[in-house]
Amino acid sequence: MNDISRRRLLGTAGAVGAGGLVVGAAGGAAAHAATEAAPATALTTVGSTEVAFHSSGKSGGSTGAAHQAGITTPAQSTGYLIAFDLAAGAGRTQATALLRRWSASTERMMAGEPTGDDTGIALDAGPSSLTVTFGFGRSFFSRTGLTAQRPTQLDPLPDFASDHLDAKRSNGDLWVQIGADDPLVAFHALRALQNEAGSAARVRWQMNGFNRSPGATAKPMTVRNLMGQIDGTGNPKPSDSNFDRRIFVPAGGGKGAGAQPEWMAGGSYAVVRRIRMLLDDWEKLPLGKQEQVIGRRKKDGAPLTGGTETTAMDLTKVGPDGKFVIPDNAHARISAPEQNGGAALLRRTFSYHDGIGQDGTPDAGLLFVCWQADPAQGFVPVQRKLDRGDALSTFIRHESSGLFAVPGAAGPGEYVGQRLLEGH
Repeated sequence: MNDISRRRLLGTAGAVGAGGLVVGAAGGAAAHAATEAAPATALTTVGSTEVAFHSSGKSGGSTGAAHQAGITTPAQSTGYLIAFDLAAGAGRTQATALLRRWSASTERMMAGEPTGDDTGIALDAGPSSLTVTFGFGRSFFSRTGLTAQRPTQLDPLPDFASDHLDAKRSNGDLWVQIGADDPLVAFHALRALQNEAGSAARVRWQMNGFNRSPGATAKPMTVRNLMGQIDGTGNPKPSDSNFDRRIFVPAGGGKGAGAQPEWMAGGSYAVVRRIRMLLDDWEKLPLGKQEQVIGRRKKDGAPLTGGTETTAMDLTKVGPDGKFVIPDNAHARISAPEQNGGAALLRRTFSYHDGIGQDGTPDAGLLFVCWQADPAQGFVPVQRKLDRGDALSTFIRHESSGLFAVPGAAGPGEYVGQRLLEGH
């Protein structure tokens, strides 16, 4: 399919996407469609939804800067997490050229357009809510001679008792998160970026994830994980008055000991963990025991103290036996912001299944990605608390870990990371 016929498809499919973006180019694309002999074919709503590359997530709050797509974008049905290491001898010059290539291709793919050297994998589909998000690992800064610009927020995460980390599947110079509501669209983006890495970088690790497909339920719902639990109920919401302050780096980098470099304005920090679920053990637990471990009802995500999924937990309520209704070691209790000095993080996860291990158990679980303005104020205190007595820890194993600085969105005519790579 040529570029004109692809635009014909997109031009007939104007719709309001999940992120509230109006999509479909009713002007030039419709004019192209009029010149086609074949009648226009409308994409489905899922296929036509487009997320902007340059201006997605323009903040009206405290950050005063736009952030990259794929952070507050609703989680898509297909996801890839990939880390790259710069090749031996590659440095700032090669990294700059690579980010230019990646940004140019991503802008086209997120608009539903083919890349310059397109493989044809996704020619029949629209944008399908494709997002590509780029981040930098701690090692990137020494490789590019930019150590002076490395934020202290990228200091290594502490060791946790639940860690069984594989170094080969942890960290990395560069990190890319891909999400889309069409598996072929997501794979197309993956192949394009891998091919364009060329001799500048090599894949360090790759993880493949999935979620429920849009439209699979009668109304939008919080996703379920492979344990069957509703996952992400307590997420902070963009409508919260302190959302930006908790999740995004402010313009000017803030003040004091935690001040951040200006190139991170509008950015965030992603903690990435591959968490294996010991499903054979979990599924042996009776329903009531599972709910005690989590602290919420399985069927609807409501706290054990009653109400609906969004009802606040009553952490002081006791039962006839004099014990807390939500147990002391319940996951929902221990991870609650009010139990962690207000620490909050934005979870945006994918499930994964990589087959059956040599021991006959499923290699399956959660690709955990959480976002925060400062990991020392978000992920670290919560994980430390979980480490000291979370009932869920018996049924999970943290197998890989990474921490990445994700800069704000590129402005028109810019590439992602330009303010870091060219500003000094």
